[in-house]
Amino acid sequence: MEIKKVKIEVPEGYNIILGQSHFIKTVEDLYEAMVNTVPNARFGIAFSEASGDCLIRYSGNDSEIEIMAREKLFEIGAGHSFLIIMRDAFPLNVLGRIKDVPEVVNIFCATANPVEVLIAESDQGNGIIGVIDGFRPKRIENEVDISTRKKFLRDIGYKI
Repeated sequence: MEIKKVKIEVPEGYNIILGQSHFIKTVEDLYEAMVNTVPNARFGIAFSEASGDCLIRYSGNDSEIEIMAREKLFEIGAGHSFLIIMRDAFPLNVLGRIKDVPEVVNIFCATANPVEVLIAESDQGNGIIGVIDGFRPKRIENEVDISTRKKFLRDIGYKI
């Protein structure tokens, strides 16, 4: 078995959700979860089948983002995985609905950071064994950082 990494450089203004799921209707159910939660979001979804035809299934409402999602997931090459690339929405807005999709088994990350996807490659195929989301911590927050964090959350309307 070999371990390799695949980088996902998330474009400015975009976010991703990388997860594990099963069954061919995943891509359609994820599509419905997205449009029913944030109707104005622009997104592309790709799902990697792990049996039968073993195709990258895809959908979305923005053809450019669909292409990005399906090409990156094909590069990852792990069966029963999915990738959602979105703009005009944040994972925070849709993650609950995504987790409620019956086929979704696991979420590896939901982020705007650059990601390194760690892949185990065997004779049978590839599997995602984890992700590196963003960068290593530089320090522990101090009182000024705490105050700044709390102010930021209130300024953007997530806390009162």
